[in-house]
Amino acid sequence: MLFNSLKKGLQVGFKTTWTLGKVIFPVTLIVAVLQYTPVLPWIIKLISPLMKLIGLSGDAAIPLVLGNFLNLYAAIGAILTLDFSVKEVFILAVMLSFSHNLFIESGVAMKAGVKLWVVLVTRPGLALLSAAVINLVWHGGGETAQYGFIEQSSEPAAGVGGILLEAIQKAGLGIMQLAMIVIPLMIVIQILKDLQWLNKFSKTMAPVTKTLGMQENTSTTMAAGLLFGLAYGAGVMIQAVKEDGVSKKDITLAFIFLMACHAVVEDTLIFLPLGIPIVPLFLIRIGVAIVLTLIVGTIWKRTGLVKRKESTYEKQNYDNSL
Repeated sequence: MLFNSLKKGLQVGFKTTWTLGKVIFPVTLIVAVLQYTPVLPWIIKLISPLMKLIGLSGDAAIPLVLGNFLNLYAAIGAILTLDFSVKEVFILAVMLSFSHNLFIESGVAMKAGVKLWVVLVTRPGLALLSAAVINLVWHGGGETAQYGFIEQSSEPAAGVGGILLEAIQKAGLGIMQLAMIVIPLMIVIQILKDLQWLNKFSKTMAPVTKTLGMQENTSTTMAAGLLFGLAYGAGVMIQAVKEDGVSKKDITLAFIFLMACHAVVEDTLIFLPLGIPIVPLFLIRIGVAIVLTLIVGTIWKRTGLVKRKESTYEKQNYDNSL
């Protein structure tokens, strides 16, 4: 069984690396080349005033846009081609952890019954708020970030050939580092899935979900989101909502938690090549998710909004069954 899990995990790892590489390689290549054209400086100049409000330079808009419109890997591909300070990379990592792959993952949340405005307020809202707080609180991190195997060029590339060669090198190294993280991660996830560990983990999640104001039947949804993310765990989560009879209130609270903290292992580890401290990144995501969920749950409970929503939801279900 272990051999089959290793084999399948390796296959999934290579397939995932290939799939993600098809995004990160061209993005890295294009952004690296655009640095030597008037296009990138124009974009940077246009957005620079807004970025300064949250402690970022103008070119930080590029990975933020790519991360939200595409995914984290596209954003990391852009970061690998640009010069940022350690503080800027950390702020970008925190922002992208809260808000990335916005279209697909928002669709997943809405498919499970979460309102669009809740998604938009939670994810981009947390990203901007966290960036502003980190910028005000952290006064260090001014040194230039070192991206794993990728060394900063002392001199700009010369000529078309030199520019293309530099871009290809950065893109290739980005893919290599991605594979070093994704392949082992997919093997571990496959082993855990074959051992039915998700079911065991969901049982251990039951006390946590109860503490956060949700019923125990939300635990499978929470486990899937924490382990596989909103996009990868979409099928498991949506099925769990249907089969476990999760209430409207509980699924909204669960997704508020997961929108702040999903795929917590994978989405944290993939920032390793950027050379930033990932433990604070992990703790920020967990802490914010817990505090936000508790606050929303407490407000709903005290205002009586939960009961009104639940009665309306039950009435809709009753009407649909007639």
